[in-house]
Amino acid sequence: MGTLKEKQKLSMKIKSVIIFAFALIIVSLSVGLFSRDRVVSVASDGEIPEIISEEIPIGVVVALTGKYAEPYGFPMQRGFELAREEINSLGGVNLTFITVDDQSSVEGAKEAVQHLVKQGVPAIVGLAISTHLKEAAPIAQANQVIAFSSVSSAAGLSGIGNFIFRTSLATNISIPSGVMATRQKIGYQKVATIYDDIDVYARSSNEVLKTVLEANGVEILIQETFKTGDTDFSQQLTNIMAVEPDALFISALSQEIAKIVAQTSEVGFPDTIRVISPDLTMDEVQKAGDGAEGTIGFIGWSTISDAPGNQTFIENYRAEYGIEPEPWAAQSYATLYVLANAIKVAQSSDSTAIRDALAQTKGLPTILGNFSFNADGDALYDQIVLVVKDGEFQVFE
Repeated sequence: MGTLKEKQKLSMKIKSVIIFAFALIIVSLSVGLFSRDRVVSVASDGEIPEIISEEIPIGVVVALTGKYAEPYGFPMQRGFELAREEINSLGGVNLTFITVDDQSSVEGAKEAVQHLVKQGVPAIVGLAISTHLKEAAPIAQANQVIAFSSVSSAAGLSGIGNFIFRTSLATNISIPSGVMATRQKIGYQKVATIYDDIDVYARSSNEVLKTVLEANGVEILIQETFKTGDTDFSQQLTNIMAVEPDALFISALSQEIAKIVAQTSEVGFPDTIRVISPDLTMDEVQKAGDGAEGTIGFIGWSTISDAPGNQTFIENYRAEYGIEPEPWAAQSYATLYVLANAIKVAQSSDSTAIRDALAQTKGLPTILGNFSFNADGDALYDQIVLVVKDGEFQVFE
């Protein structure tokens, strides 16, 4: 049994072990909490969310075949993939992709969203074309799945429901400020417009232009139309030249923008008619060749932007893909960062919780600038007005 003194020594040893173990637990907890703070300090507005260890599947709907694959789908996919690699390496959230080809069609987009809803994803990103989003977004909304378009910009589409968000500046946001900036510098009094009368974005852009121009006392001399897939715009451009406007506004998708801008030179557009295409990108400038010189665009993202992280994004994109980043890649990259931030803030993979966090996004630093959503789920940040000079974009002065 042992002596009393031996029992006392044994008791003291047990107490020492218990005290040491308790102290070790306290130290371990303190270190763990400190480490957690460092890992999740990337969240905005001072929030310090817990680490979400589970993989969160995100649906990606992009055009990988068809006419929208090259100008929109491939750049979007590259932007999403680069962002996912970076986000997952930072820790705090682990995203996986379920990617579906929308085949550059409305039916393809609807089928893609239906498929991803059945897969149980909380959010779907992509959905470039406004015509496609208009038809596919109601499916996501009805199933309470977030549809977060990185490119669509026709006015009013985020109003389909409270699960719909967009990264592009909507036409009713971008065009008024673009018109104000260009009119102050150019002083146009009479203009012409040309637009695709079957595309949702192009119709929206032209309608907003008409409203804004007329409200500012600018006379619209003529409005020419065409249909998606048209390739010859010589007659419309000849009609426009005949009325001698100060400026021409183009509302179209990528392939038609490039052809129209190129053909202004072919039909002999005089320098006195300034050509303005709200969604002009370097891809269209390069395809249009000499015809693009002097063309003005209202741009949401540019390689010359000094927004936080933008130059690093450009360097990483070049290193990863060996090409210059496209605007739709940049917007898709920013889209995933905005979504990941909302997941971290929500601390949940539940679509409603993420939706609520997205809706509260205010002043989040992104490569597009400080990013917020308005009450409709449309993005708010500063756009850039650029002009083509010597085949390159420059800030419009």
